[in-house]
Amino acid sequence: MKEDTVKIRGFHAHVYYDPVTRETAARVRSGLEDFDVRLGRWHDKPIGPHPKAMYQVAFSPEQFSKVVPWLMLNREELDILVHPETGNDLKDHTEHALWLGEKLELNTKFLQ
Repeated sequence: MKEDTVKIRGFHAHVYYDPVTRETAARVRSGLEDFDVRLGRWHDKPIGPHPKAMYQVAFSPEQFSKVVPWLMLNREELDILVHPETGNDLKDHTEHALWLGEKLELNTKFLQ
């Protein structure tokens, strides 16, 4: 059965970093301020399903074609998870996700 994209209420991008790349993540975050996005808090330690420090970027489906290409070209070698918000957290973070950079292993027990 095919899923309808109208189920997508929004998107999240999770920008991963570590102590060495935190300044890089700050530069990427600064660039994201030019878009119609909601920037989440810095999480300097793994939280929920995320295996590394990260911050979240929330944006509407209408912003996808602007935000994701910009991240593709300006992620400065950071790993980024982009996923839809459909109401199914497990599928959104796994089957429906796309990765920029290395695909990290999520702790999916937090999503079930």
